[in-house]
Amino acid sequence: MTNIIKTEDSSKTLLGFWVYLMTDCVLFASLFATYAVLQNNTYGGPSGKQIFDLPNIFIETILLLTSSFTTGLVMLAVKKRNKNTVLLWLAITWVLGALFLSLEISEFRSMVLAGNSWRSSAFLSSFFTLVGTHGLHILAGLLWAGVLAFQLATKGFTENVTRRLHLFSLFWHFLDIIWIFIFTIVYLRGTL
Repeated sequence: MTNIIKTEDSSKTLLGFWVYLMTDCVLFASLFATYAVLQNNTYGGPSGKQIFDLPNIFIETILLLTSSFTTGLVMLAVKKRNKNTVLLWLAITWVLGALFLSLEISEFRSMVLAGNSWRSSAFLSSFFTLVGTHGLHILAGLLWAGVLAFQLATKGFTENVTRRLHLFSLFWHFLDIIWIFIFTIVYLRGTL
């Protein structure tokens, strides 16, 4: 009877998390739609073609996509119940995510110092909002990964820790998918 209740709770948690991810899809869809409408409203300021640094953005993309791969390796190690390997791949995922976020913050800082802040034009306002929202999600993921590493190190493979690792993996892969859209729609199209 206890296993049935735990399985029901796990199913409800997983369903609830999928609902959360779908609400995040709606959030990002609205931010992408706003960006699409405002991307040409530069108010006489620079366009994406003039301010985007594609080589730097490409490095960010490689870092985040590699972190998605390492998250997959986390889940393979979870299936094998290899705590040290999970912690290693989770740490590597964290480092890659932190490097991505630091490059993104550096990009924002450079833009603002050059006089291209979110207050300069509708284009930049929508850009900072869309990319910044993704960055905040990455920060939340980094905090989550840190908590998971601590929980796994102290509690081991409990049912809750294992489920949380699975949910974290879904969340991180979701952020990578969103980044692919940002890279394609915002940066690549913006430099054409």
